[in-house]
Amino acid sequence: MDSFVKAAKVSDLKPGAMTLFESGDERVLLVNVGGQIHAVGEVCPHQECYLSEDGALEGAEVECVCHGSRFNATSGEVIEGPSEEGLGRYAVRIEGDDILVGPA
Repeated sequence: MDSFVKAAKVSDLKPGAMTLFESGDERVLLVNVGGQIHAVGEVCPHQECYLSEDGALEGAEVECVCHGSRFNATSGEVIEGPSEEGLGRYAVRIEGDDILVGPA
């Protein structure tokens, strides 16, 4: 992703919710943690399960239910394996009700 693109509306992503945003071949997981919007890679690096479909957001952690890997939903860092690789991170900008996502 070379520049910021509109990904969703803040009003559609309530606290504790997550959703998928696709831009080209990139799959981005948008999460609302305590009213703050974050964007990380949506595909679990362990075996490429989709976190928006095969995941659960609890607080600031997203768990891949395929094999139990847990990630910090705000930074993408691995909390617990089997995944040894974290999720990519994207920059988020809010303009009015629009969530814009761009390169980290």
